[in-house]
Amino acid sequence: MSRPVREPATTPAPGEALSRRALMLAIGALLLGMLLAALDQTIVSTALPTIVSELGGMEHLSWVVTAYLLASTAATPLWGKLGDQYGRKKLFQTAIVIFLAGSALCGVAQDMPQLIAYRALQGLGGGGLMVLSMAIVGDLVSPRDRGRYQGLFGAVFGATSVLGPLLGGLFTDHLSWRWVFYINLPVGIIALFVIAAVLHLPVRGTRHTIDYLGTFLIASVATCLVLVASLGGSTWPWASAQVIGLAVLGAVLLAAFVLVERRAAEPVLPLKLFGNRTFTLVSAISFVIGFAMFGAMTYLPTFLQVVQGVSPTLSGVHLLPMVVGILLTSTASGQIVSRTGRWKVFPVAGTALTTVGLLLLHLMEQDSGVWEVSAYFFVFGAGLGLVMQVLILVAQNSVAYEDLGVATSGVTFFRSIGAAFGVAVFGTLFTNRLTGELAAALAGQEVPPDADAQAIAADPRAIGLLPPGLRAAALTAYSTSITDVFLYASPVVVLAFAVSLFLKEDRLRASVTAPDPSETYASNPVERSSYDECARALSVLGSREGRKAVYEKITARAGLDLAPAASWLLLRIRRHGTVEPARLAETTPVPLRTVIEASRQVEERGMARREGLDLMLTDRGVEAATLLARAREESLAELLGDWWGPDRPTDLIQLVEELTAELNGSVRERPGQ
Repeated sequence: MSRPVREPATTPAPGEALSRRALMLAIGALLLGMLLAALDQTIVSTALPTIVSELGGMEHLSWVVTAYLLASTAATPLWGKLGDQYGRKKLFQTAIVIFLAGSALCGVAQDMPQLIAYRALQGLGGGGLMVLSMAIVGDLVSPRDRGRYQGLFGAVFGATSVLGPLLGGLFTDHLSWRWVFYINLPVGIIALFVIAAVLHLPVRGTRHTIDYLGTFLIASVATCLVLVASLGGSTWPWASAQVIGLAVLGAVLLAAFVLVERRAAEPVLPLKLFGNRTFTLVSAISFVIGFAMFGAMTYLPTFLQVVQGVSPTLSGVHLLPMVVGILLTSTASGQIVSRTGRWKVFPVAGTALTTVGLLLLHLMEQDSGVWEVSAYFFVFGAGLGLVMQVLILVAQNSVAYEDLGVATSGVTFFRSIGAAFGVAVFGTLFTNRLTGELAAALAGQEVPPDADAQAIAADPRAIGLLPPGLRAAALTAYSTSITDVFLYASPVVVLAFAVSLFLKEDRLRASVTAPDPSETYASNPVERSSYDECARALSVLGSREGRKAVYEKITARAGLDLAPAASWLLLRIRRHGTVEPARLAETTPVPLRTVIEASRQVEERGMARREGLDLMLTDRGVEAATLLARAREESLAELLGDWWGPDRPTDLIQLVEELTAELNGSVRERPGQ
């Protein structure tokens, strides 16, 4: 188990060690790091058809995406725990270097196997960028203020979802597909130097018993699963010894993983979670959503560019309705659920709408109009978005506090594995269908030797070598092969719809809020402790309430007849011992007039007295300030529901005390984790 290391007395609280300018520079560098990792999940999609045309190997297209997904998913828990144990700054710099090395190598790749291997290296670094950037924010910023900074990271994810496909198309059209990877280098180098210069983290450490074997085994199981899906029926027959051997190996490794996890001190995926019915159902739905989302996103640009003749840049533009649909409905559903407590309708409606979206995508043809295709894309994206935010909310709501972190990471883990599996399955279905359709279309026809069915399947540019009469037939073969994949995928999402009907709508805890976009807008798994996840949720609630509303609430709870500003002033005096009202107005956003009125009220009530220009508390004021502090602590505890039980953990108690102390103006250190 994790054993907190006692911090030195001089350890600063989050944010204290840095000046405002240094803090913003550090946050900016972290945003750049996350931008790199988030962008690389979307920027490649519109460049893939060109990459395949130049390097050859359409049957390997899916692995350009899958290699990145598998590597980042497997590395995520290790980055998180190693960062806790050995210091996040050094690990973050290491992740940047690995990511940049992978990017540079991807840019110089000469064939598809090289590119796939280098994408895996990139994924190893990308997993660290995702996990550690958010973790470092927790070291720099107090829990009360995290909600504000999470908005910045959310904006990055929203921007990469929109800009990624566009930038991929622009680089491919006007420079080269290699610039999709080269662009990471200057951005990453800037982030690396800024982090080295300005990031000075508090000295902390948490010893972990890292589950290396469990991580290796689950990554191996996922790899076997994806290899069977991508190679079976294409490279090797389904009944071949190779495919059967991979399936058996995957089963053996899965059994070994179960045995290892039962004995692991800190399992990468605690098996007890699967005793929770809601978590198990949510994980299954999350797997399917990842499957549908990334499978479709990988092959839609191929349809647009090859079948409809759209440029890489315009294919990115055409994908925007899908991205907008995801962003709109994911944000709206998360906010509605957080405020109303009702959630079951969203996974049910979302999986149903996603199924409809896949069936609509199946209807696309070579001459489908822009508005028609855009409408289909939007429906598909809207369906995905309805489910993505809510699944994490439901999982968090179903577990005890000590399992909050692993439940969140578990759901996002299954979505990432589903994404890798989906890309592989879509690729296998597409490749098998394409070869057969092209062979049928060109059968008995005279075609150039370098434009036969195999050549066209490997390089779409070979279609241009065909006579005009056969060109349309080849394009129809491509169109049918891609759109049929969406039809074949729809029963899988129907299964997720059926599973969602069995979800039990338990009452939502007040402290369970919409997850930040890093958990939903991308395929990245999340690695966060229960403390961090709870601090994030409470900070979101605190920022939503607003400072004035908070003081109104705690004043009423304390049974005091005071203006909110008077309560705020009492707690400020309690912190500093004495305050000068005029000086306080200069150093806080509270107007001078409000401070003067608050000062007059506490003096008239006998809660403070003057000593020159300063105010200090009387005995009555000390009693009132104590009541206010206690009221805030109780109101926070109330939000936690049954997590705040008789056996509540120490770190949860410390979190509530820390947030209370921040509101009261005092500073407390965050406990080591």
